Amino acid sequence: MTQATDLLRAGCDILDAVLVPHGFQFILRDAGQSSGGDFAWGEYVRGDRRLVLHFRFSLGLVAYHAGDMHVSHDWFVRAVRGAAGSYPGFSDDPLDGFRHLRHDLEECGGPFLHGTDDELRLVLQRAAEQERQKPRGFKALFES
Repeated sequence: MTQATDLLRAGCDILDAVLVPHGFQFILRDAGQSSGGDFAWGEYVRGDRRLVLHFRFSLGLVAYHAGDMHVSHDWFVRAVRGAAGSYPGFSDDPLDGFRHLRHDLEECGGPFLHGTDDELRLVLQRAAEQERQKPRGFKALFES
């Protein structure tokens, strides 16, 4: 195990309170060392819904998957509430990204956590369309 694995698991302790009651189970998919440092990634899974989490020094890529559709966290939140969410936030604490993600899941994760397949598919389609239409050079994380 790597330090990244330990921190990813500690972050999952923060997220479990939101995801596990809705039937999601965390599965560690890979961990190791690379030229960029320790890394780990895994996903919360329920049926064909997956919340993918990548960790290297802090929580990195977060993406929502349903069937063959997927979008990043920032576009998912924008599709639900029309504005950026709390994640990633800025902090020296590697677990704060998980706290911010938990906040976003509590506020606008409904379509993913307990929405119907059709509701979730509509949000993912809207998010993907918004991402395709973004202006060149647009950075979703820095606009609200």
